[in-house]
Amino acid sequence: MASSYPTGFGHRHKPALREYTHLMQPRTTARVSLTALLGTPVTDAQGHLRGRLKDIAVATGPDAGKVAGLVLKTRAGLFIVPSQEVMETPAGTLELRSAGALVPLEDQGNYLYLQQDLVDRQIIDVHGRKVVRVNDVDLEWMGHGAAHLLRVAEVEVGLRGAFRRVFKGLLPRPSLESFSRKLGARGIPWQFVNVIEVDPARRVKLRIEHERLAEMHPSDLAEILEDLAPAEREAVFTSLDEEVAAEALEEVEPKLQKALLEKLDEEKIADIVEEMDPGAAADLLAELSEEQSDAILEEMEPEERQEVSELLEFDEKSAAGCMTTDFVYLGMNATVVHAVHALRSFDGDPESVTEIYLLDEKRVLRGVIPLARLVMALPETRLSVLVEQRFLSCPADLHQNELAEMFDKYNLHALPVVDAQGRMAGVVQADHVISFLREKL
Repeated sequence: MASSYPTGFGHRHKPALREYTHLMQPRTTARVSLTALLGTPVTDAQGHLRGRLKDIAVATGPDAGKVAGLVLKTRAGLFIVPSQEVMETPAGTLELRSAGALVPLEDQGNYLYLQQDLVDRQIIDVHGRKVVRVNDVDLEWMGHGAAHLLRVAEVEVGLRGAFRRVFKGLLPRPSLESFSRKLGARGIPWQFVNVIEVDPARRVKLRIEHERLAEMHPSDLAEILEDLAPAEREAVFTSLDEEVAAEALEEVEPKLQKALLEKLDEEKIADIVEEMDPGAAADLLAELSEEQSDAILEEMEPEERQEVSELLEFDEKSAAGCMTTDFVYLGMNATVVHAVHALRSFDGDPESVTEIYLLDEKRVLRGVIPLARLVMALPETRLSVLVEQRFLSCPADLHQNELAEMFDKYNLHALPVVDAQGRMAGVVQADHVISFLREKL
């Protein structure tokens, strides 16, 4: 939704980017909600009505959260007054300090309008790992002797803010505030709130540094992306680096995968796909048009392109169609020390590795060693003496229904896939089977 207000007001009326002061009766700190303030009469020093409060303009960027001005609705249209030109009266109204404070809204500056741009918007609650909706905004009158300043304290995402908005106008303001205070507050401090600029509309999210995003579990990040509206989803996803974006992309449904990628160019998509598990990357490209898939493959590095291209040739309902080619393997003469070095240099997801595979010079599978056995063994121990006495594998063309039965029957974490000559082609992991079974439900 495009902004219905301009983004600022004239520079000659624009306050310095400092704390903004207000004259009012002496007190220390008093909270007031945006809902309670909206519609408040604004008078001049003689008590003549000049308008009603329509919105509050807040600075963004380095001065984020500082109240820059108050938007007034008058008979002549929308005007804005610098915040230091307003004082609160004992009666709860707002009074202009000077007659010339009101100026028409102009397309200058860069402000966030609390009612227009923030209330009812979706934001990400990092600590709760979910998407929430802003119901209200709490502001504070801060007192320092005779001078006071108004600042944004937090956004309200709980029942208290919703109650205020529903019952405003139906209850007197004192009663509304009294009842709302009895409800549990659920606020997010303003310093954690920041603006995502989405052209032509603005959207709001919690400020999440790259490190915080990288720390989130991909499944949590995927759920957040699924819950966001399209504009917010696009803004958040494009802010991720390739590795984090790839991990999140592996966790979302195919339909959403396509939606997340449709605004990106092939080069950017290729950078993300290269960071994905090869099997997941092949599944993703299989959902796209052949033309788009070929264009993405063309932008990928040769090694990653070859891996994914080979997987695209397999039937998606076969074991080969849902396997990954990222696995750790060593030769028949390798020792535990060699295995440790191989694990440390593994480029894939280390959490996916549950076994190490022994292959002969023709890549024929000769043994499977659970990682737990490596921990108990001496460094010089040969891997060949640690192999499972009975290990399982499956043919590349095994149907996924039979594959699921094998995982269930033998309680498997992973299963190697071999071709007709017994050469190892890849590994099917339990999460692939779980995803398949969930789709059948």
